[in-house]
Order: sequence, then C-alpha cells, then structure tokens
Amino acid sequence: MARVQPLVGALWLSNRLREGLGRIRILDASWHMPATGRNASEEFAQRRIPTAQFFDVDRIADQKSDLPHMLPSPSEFEEHVAKLGIGNDSHVVVYDNNASGLFSAARVWWTFRVFGHDDVSVLDGGLPKWIENGCSVEDGQAKAPIASATFRVHEFRSGLVRTFQDIKENVQSNVEQVADARSEGRFDGTAPEPRPGLPSGHISHSRNVHYQSLLDPQTRTLKSSKELLKVFDSAGISLSKPMIATCGSGITACLIAFAAFVCNQENVAVYDGAWTEWALKAGPQQIVTKNEEARTTTI
Repeated sequence: MARVQPLVGALWLSNRLREGLGRIRILDASWHMPATGRNASEEFAQRRIPTAQFFDVDRIADQKSDLPHMLPSPSEFEEHVAKLGIGNDSHVVVYDNNASGLFSAARVWWTFRVFGHDDVSVLDGGLPKWIENGCSVEDGQAKAPIASATFRVHEFRSGLVRTFQDIKENVQSNVEQVADARSEGRFDGTAPEPRPGLPSGHISHSRNVHYQSLLDPQTRTLKSSKELLKVFDSAGISLSKPMIATCGSGITACLIAFAAFVCNQENVAVYDGAWTEWALKAGPQQIVTKNEEARTTTI
C-alpha cells in the first residue's frame, strides 16, 4: 500500500466524509498553553469535525514523568489509540484548533511515526480552515468510535527521538543541527518562558526556526516546500544534514519535523524533553542567551 500524503486539505477530507470514511480515522489533537485559559477537551465538545475523536496529548503520555506530555510506552500507546477506534490499517488524519492553523497536530503525527505507523496525515489549516471552507461541524458528546480496533506497535523508531543524554553529547560533538521552534525572544533569552521559574535562552549551537515562520499568515496553512526550504536556509539549517528539532516542551518541535518531512527529509529527530528538561537539568552554564557564548561545553 502506498504511503499516504502527509498533508491533506479540508476539501479532500470533506469529500471522504461524504463518500464514507473507510479506513480513515480523524483525531482532534488540540493542545493549548496553560496561560491561554483554553480547555481543548471542552472546545472539542463544543465544535469538532464529524466523527473525530479527541486525542488528549497530556493523558496519552508518560504519567510517571515530571516533564509534560512525554512519549508513553508502546503498550500504553496501543491501549489508548485502540480505544479511539484506530487499528494498524487505519489512515489517521490529525488536526488542531489553533488560531495559527497548525500547532499541536504535528506532535501526534510524530508520535504515530515513532511507534511505526506511517499512515498518518495532518489537516492543513486545522479546524479554522475547515470552518472557513464551509465544512460541517458537530457538537455535544462525541459518539463512540465507529468500529472497535486492535493496534499493535511493531516498531519503535528510536532514531526519531532524542534524550537529554543525546543532546548533552551533541553539544560536545555538534554532529546534528538543532532547530528550536520557540519565539525569538525566548530563544535569545530576552523574553520569559511561559512556565514559571524556567529561564529562557537556548542550547549551544542551536538555530531559531520559530514554528510560525513555517506557516502562511494569510491562509493559516503550511508554506510550500520551496518556501519552507527558504525558511530553513535563512536560519542556517540544511535539510541535507542530520537535524534535531526542539521547542519548549516537545509540541511545536514536531512542526519543524513535519515541515522537513514535507520537504522530503523524513528523519528529523525530536528532543522529547525539550527546553523544559534542558533548562532544569543542564545547569545555567549550558543556557546560551543573546550575544553570549556558552561559558563551557562541559556539563
């Protein structure tokens, strides 16, 4: 079976809904920063794409970790997604409800790929674009999944995941490029982090690729491959070389990985613990701010 397109449009999905979903399963993967005051599950109940199930990014995660929404174990992932009506033969389409059009959906796209499931796509422009195109929505309590399913993780792609130790070693070797999806101010250390008590700044040798630079501000859709390549190039990132994506807590880093995937670079890894873990564990000497070199490369 041919691999599915990573990016699909509202009209494409709307046509599939009219024709019958077949093996397609739709997930609302909305997640919002705590400071926004938004509740993704409540908003899902108020308005969603018909037949969608809610993928709770914080719940389908490692509940033993002190870090936010870290990858769950394979067995936990199997259990959760099967309850959402997703099987190994499902084509999963993920969207989110963010004003920018894309924010957290790519995190779930990446998670499925980590667990060996390639038949997963992101809805371009998310729910806002869906509504803008006049496509139907539903509200109220979501119906049970349209069919029971069995999902088995046959492969865990460790090459798509980076740990604190991996980043620590890469600071020394500088073998892999590091692209940071946070805003310029947070990256430079001139704006505060949204998580209280966490210093801003960046990992040594990393480059800033703000996730919003990957999106067209007018259409709220992903930029073309040609435009994306320009964004990476202007940040000093070459997609022909190994790359790690990072951000605040592993959400928008996945949008960098997704954009690279659309540009035919399929092996971008994501630092799962991201800046939250690095800032807590690496120590102040490993936090680089604007116009400042790392004081040491030894942790």
